[in-house]
Amino acid sequence: MQFMLAIYEDEAAYADGLEGDAWKAIIEAHQKLGQAMAEAGIMRGGAGLKPNQTATTVRQTGREHTIHDGPYTETKEQLGGFYVIEVPGLDEAIAWAKRIPVTGDGAVEIRPVLDGDADAGSAAA
Repeated sequence: MQFMLAIYEDEAAYADGLEGDAWKAIIEAHQKLGQAMAEAGIMRGGAGLKPNQTATTVRQTGREHTIHDGPYTETKEQLGGFYVIEVPGLDEAIAWAKRIPVTGDGAVEIRPVLDGDADAGSAAA
């Protein structure tokens, strides 16, 4: 079963930018985790995301679309990246999510990925 592990943390932890120690340390930690996932044969994809200020949101209300600068939600923690892994079940996904490095406080949301025909018609379930 495939799961997306969405990583949320406060971007303020990286206020020193791409040359700061916190950024360098988190990138190194993610590289090690990515290598471990690849060696375990579970890695299906993933990427880091650019900062919140680079986001654009397209909102649909009825048939109208509006464009907004910034992320979909304004929160203390921002979506910073994600992994897509394939493991037997939620327990294994939780175990890998616990290994994801986060600077300071943060969260990892685990969400099953739809499985094509097997999940057809159950997206809202």
